[in-house]
Amino acid sequence: MNKKTLTLTLLLAATPGIAMSASVYKWTDENGLTHFGDRQPAGAQSEKVNVRSGTASDSASERPTPQQRLNQLEEQQQADAVSRRQAAEEEARQKQRQANCETARTNLQVISNNARIRIEENGEQRYLSQEEIAEQRQKFEEIADKNCGPKES
Repeated sequence: MNKKTLTLTLLLAATPGIAMSASVYKWTDENGLTHFGDRQPAGAQSEKVNVRSGTASDSASERPTPQQRLNQLEEQQQADAVSRRQAAEEEARQKQRQANCETARTNLQVISNNARIRIEENGEQRYLSQEEIAEQRQKFEEIADKNCGPKES
């Protein structure tokens, strides 16, 4: 039992050195025991064994850690949420512009087709004067120009 423990301890102590060597060979002796070594044995058939050293390669050191990947994913999700919110806000602005355009065009059509325009102020109805109609027409034309034309930056 003591020899086995000593052999195992020596084998474990030699393992890092074997792993760091350029080549590792494996062979079986005449008693059926398997051996590993950094030199090819004389008079015995051996095979070369690929051993990983456990050190990180350059490509592995550049690979992000799971925490970094999680942080990147969260940042991407936040950026996507901001983009979606901005797109929704832009869509709402476009709908508002379209509604303003349609209202202004409708009001301009009413002003153009009717010589007399009646409004209600303070519970009383009255007709707009020609000057007031001209002011309203100019106001609605400005609204139409602003909302019906190409989008301003």
